[in-house]
Amino acid sequence: MKEDIDKQLQTRNIKPTSMRQLVLQVLNEQKTAISLPELENKFEKADKTTLYRTLKTFVENKLIHSIDDGTGSVKYALCQEACECHPEDLHVHFLCTVCGQTYCLTDVAVPKINLPAKFQLESVNMVVRGVCPSCDK
Repeated sequence: MKEDIDKQLQTRNIKPTSMRQLVLQVLNEQKTAISLPELENKFEKADKTTLYRTLKTFVENKLIHSIDDGTGSVKYALCQEACECHPEDLHVHFLCTVCGQTYCLTDVAVPKINLPAKFQLESVNMVVRGVCPSCDK
């Protein structure tokens, strides 16, 4: 397991520190996106600033991506292995209106957006809202 985590970090040119390894392990275990406060709850004695800097490093090196799902709290999820966070790599996110969990729908691409001349697309944030399978019972 530790070797897999170190490999994930090294693939994105991130130095494997103990905190980075622990945070990545938690992110690997998540089935949904996680916010900084939720991540803080997983670590009893971790410094909030250190966790934030770790997430920032992961985002900058395209190991994870941030999601603004409209809840007021940015969430984070692992990028797919070949992701470079270019517009063609973007996918839809699903926010469950019952449990509040945010899911990456990596098989659902963001529709192509045709911008007027001289406009350059840098990012798109597409959040679909509804009820997830766990809550639809």
